[in-house]
Amino acid sequence: QVQLVESGGGLVQAGDSLRLSCAASGRTFSSYAMGWFRQAPGKARELVAAISWGGGRTNYTDSVKGRFTISRDNAKNTVYLQMNSLKPEDSAVYYCAASKVYGLGIYDYWGQGTQVTVSS
Repeated sequence: QVQLVESGGGLVQAGDSLRLSCAASGRTFSSYAMGWFRQAPGKARELVAAISWGGGRTNYTDSVKGRFTISRDNAKNTVYLQMNSLKPEDSAVYYCAASKVYGLGIYDYWGQGTQVTVSS
């Protein structure tokens, strides 16, 4: 069992940066691939970024490439999403999730989400 708690969301202006954190409980955090998702009102949830259990592999949705960076610190049981050059279209609730297999697209555990709002 893994419990996930996101933090770091907020209201910022276009062009600003935010760093989201996702703290995980449980001794098996380092064995899970992790993902950051987002969902805006009226839109489907989308995978923003994912990272393998060791951090050696990452992938991003096209709209955030070059602006967002996913990373993890297994010693701290935490995964991060550094978001730079934020745009109003990045506004959404951001969720972190844990997956037993990187790249499979099946996530077993979810956090409660943190709101990111980017004003123009």
